[in-house]
Amino acid sequence: MPSRHAIGSIAQIPPGEGRNFDVAGRRVTVFHTRDGRAFATQPDCPHRGGPLADGLVGDGTVVCPLHEWRFDLVTGETRNGTCGLAVYPLSLQPDGTMSVELP
Repeated sequence: MPSRHAIGSIAQIPPGEGRNFDVAGRRVTVFHTRDGRAFATQPDCPHRGGPLADGLVGDGTVVCPLHEWRFDLVTGETRNGTCGLAVYPLSLQPDGTMSVELP
């Protein structure tokens, strides 16, 4: 059964960047897009384990810093690779507080 976890304020993440959070015994990466949206995914690229928090964020995607695989932050689907990301529902409250739902 999925569970929801508070993970802090979106203000911790500059627009256009990602940050890792330890949530309920697992690591989750949250991306803050320049247009104010936030997305949560698995922390590592499924291709070679690249640290996605260090990737380039833009236009609703993240680009792995190791091999330039591009992933859609909404669906997790890859745009130029062979496997996708796990994505997690993330809620952003008006005060900037974030919570993520994990399986």
